[in-house]
Amino acid sequence: MARTSHRTSSDGPERSDGPARPGPDGPGPARPGATAVAPMAPGRLPVLGHALQLWRGPIAFLESLRPAGAVVRVDLGGWPLHVLTDPDLIHTVLVGEAQDYGRGRIFEKLRPLFGNGIATTDGAFHRKQRRLMQPAFQRNRISRYAELMCREADAMASSWSAGTEVRVDREMRRFALSAVAGMIFSGDVDQPAVREVHRSFPIILEGMLVRTVMPKAFDRLPIPLNRRFDGAATRLRAIIDEVVAEYGPEDRGQDDLISLLLSSTDAETGETMSAEQVRDELITILFGGTETASTTLSWIFHELARHPDVEKRVHAEVDAVVGDRPVRPDDLAALTYTRSVFEESLRLHSPLLFTRRTLTPVTLGGVAIPAGAEIAYSPYALHRDPALFRDPTTFDADRWSDADPSRLPRLNSFIPFGAGQHKCIGDAFAVAEILSAVASVASRWRLAPVPGSVVKEVPAGIPLPDALPMVPVPRR
Repeated sequence: MARTSHRTSSDGPERSDGPARPGPDGPGPARPGATAVAPMAPGRLPVLGHALQLWRGPIAFLESLRPAGAVVRVDLGGWPLHVLTDPDLIHTVLVGEAQDYGRGRIFEKLRPLFGNGIATTDGAFHRKQRRLMQPAFQRNRISRYAELMCREADAMASSWSAGTEVRVDREMRRFALSAVAGMIFSGDVDQPAVREVHRSFPIILEGMLVRTVMPKAFDRLPIPLNRRFDGAATRLRAIIDEVVAEYGPEDRGQDDLISLLLSSTDAETGETMSAEQVRDELITILFGGTETASTTLSWIFHELARHPDVEKRVHAEVDAVVGDRPVRPDDLAALTYTRSVFEESLRLHSPLLFTRRTLTPVTLGGVAIPAGAEIAYSPYALHRDPALFRDPTTFDADRWSDADPSRLPRLNSFIPFGAGQHKCIGDAFAVAEILSAVASVASRWRLAPVPGSVVKEVPAGIPLPDALPMVPVPRR
């Protein structure tokens, strides 16, 4: 995110050459000379460790680790996990000493869905794939994608009727999927794939977090959650395979992402992507551009409804910038307060958990950690740390204003898109996507909560609203 780069981690060198694997007896020896041991998280149970706590209440559990220390040991049924709660240590892992860390367990557990896409790979292969994909996310292409986003957002807002209840969470998913599908596909070939995404993604979201924290003994058991997740991943991969297979040589000059990926050549190696690799990258982009954006948009409209003064300021800014016409891509840079509302919503509703694996013995916060050990950090818990954010549970969009630099969050404390060599490749796309939708809706409607409805936060890769029924109220 360009606007917040002065207070987030800068990308580091991509030096990791692949994940370490624990030996037959577990992680290897710790770095010589480091003797400190991480404190164990409270509430450990025999056999299960902390797995039950993390399963039943992952948000509360991850936030509860902060007082225990900067590095906290969590036991997931015999699987040790070192959770980092300090932003400087997280920055060390993601940027400063990134060469010492591989992807980690959470990404391995997602391979049935993402395959060898850039979301799960590491080392030289990841660097090559990032080079091949980077042209698709250059500024000129984001501007073209934004034209489609604005049209889709305007169509969504135009389809609503005053006083008729809409499920905003579902509407945001449909919008985001339409915007991403328009970027990826050409013509009507995408329709079966779009339907499958609508069918499969809720199942995948349900299973992501649980699969990550389950003890390893449960990985291959045919329990319902595993069957649903694996079935959804298999269906989605199969339908994207069919779409990619329909692209012949004559289609590769088109201006969609599939054509771009199929025809891209790595300047350093001369290599191209296989059809299977294109599929894996497309699923990665579909997921990131649809679920992350739609969830964030849902929380934005929820927060606006809860804070009428903030909503009025957003409406006033959109009126001044856009007026009565549809939103255009060149409007987005001028929506500075709306951007702050987006950032504050993203801070309060961030990804729950990411992992890394040590490739060599390391020392973090004085704690000796062996090679092959699992490291974890929670952007959600980090972004609600009272030592980093004043009144952390309060929605305060002005904390992102450059007008008072003393209020800006400290360096390395805000990492919703990650940092370093694995920083989200599509962060600029996500910003344009979200601002287009917020401005298009705000130019027409005020979204009022349905009386009596209570919105609950559901644990997932990014915590979701369980339902978000709202009523469009005309502004003009």
